[in-house]
Amino acid sequence: MNNVAVMVGPVVGGGFLTVVIVLLCWRRAQGVVEFEDQEAPLGFEDAMNGELDHNAGPRRYSYSELVRATNNFANEGLLGGEGFGEVYKGFLSQLNMTVAVKRVSKRSRQGRKEYISELKIISGLRHKNLVKLMGWCNEKGELLLIYQFMPNGSPDSRLFRDKTMLKWAVRYKIAPGLASALLYRHEESEQSVIHRDIKSSNIMLDSDFNIKLGDFGLARLMDEDAGVKTTALAGTFGYMAPEYISKGKASKASDVYSFGVVALEIACGRKSIQSNSDASLVARVWELYGADRLVDALDKRLCMEFEAKELEYLVNVGLWCAYPVHTLRPSIRQALRVLKFEAHFPDLPKNMPPPNYNLVSLEEEPPLPPSAPHSLTFTSINAGR
Repeated sequence: MNNVAVMVGPVVGGGFLTVVIVLLCWRRAQGVVEFEDQEAPLGFEDAMNGELDHNAGPRRYSYSELVRATNNFANEGLLGGEGFGEVYKGFLSQLNMTVAVKRVSKRSRQGRKEYISELKIISGLRHKNLVKLMGWCNEKGELLLIYQFMPNGSPDSRLFRDKTMLKWAVRYKIAPGLASALLYRHEESEQSVIHRDIKSSNIMLDSDFNIKLGDFGLARLMDEDAGVKTTALAGTFGYMAPEYISKGKASKASDVYSFGVVALEIACGRKSIQSNSDASLVARVWELYGADRLVDALDKRLCMEFEAKELEYLVNVGLWCAYPVHTLRPSIRQALRVLKFEAHFPDLPKNMPPPNYNLVSLEEEPPLPPSAPHSLTFTSINAGR
């Protein structure tokens, strides 16, 4: 059995949120938080057009084709806002297929950058749990992306807004599907990709409630040799890892943290941050875990209709992935093995440890202190990444 020492101390959920908000404000004051609102290099879009035209994959559509497909972007076909644009339901008669068309806002320079990033990254990814990019259009000043249509929307809408509730069997199915998508992106694709914006609203459900991860606008290709890179902060508050907020260092570990938050949302039917609560979802669930009251974290709308083992594994994986100290989080492969019941989750400390904002490196685990009042014990999963 491996014992990995951790830093622990009294942590109050509201206090943790206050620290996070202060860090965000400080970074903005120091000019660190720019949210990447910069123009892409001139001529880059034309180069992308040529590259995509000569490669297999998404095809180029004319603007007139998409106008017809969406009935001139009619309001009745509006599916919702998505990042820096709007998404419309459309029908491509030549394919006899319903699609979702993302129309990037003309007023958003950030939207233009996300469009380019999404074309570069998602066009080269192929996985059953990733949203398929069907096509694209860059014409008449319009930037459009065409995706496969997901008739069951996102878990976000069904967990937090709709009266139509997701049953437990569907909920548990989401977590390993999302983990599988991240495993492909982190370890199995030709080049590692860090998403940076994993959240419930970026997951879509097809007709059989299989999950498809989408919205790659904030994603970054990862240079394995260079390691973690400091970038302008981007993402969604409530899903961002503590070290990413404080240091601006996106990594596989920060994606894993976001995955952990989503896993807890699935089980609890509660947003990561709620306006009527000072405590984050992670802090609240950890408090219940420490009191041996995990069942109290469950979404009450389920009326106790759930599999006890699945709830135990899902919540423990969620907390493990959302561990405040990044070096003690699992890899996404380890998390997936637990969700498939191929391995056991670790014994987490009863009190949520404080985050370590002063890490020198995100690539190397800091040396263990001579003595520690608490330890994280792994029963059947090796420590480390």
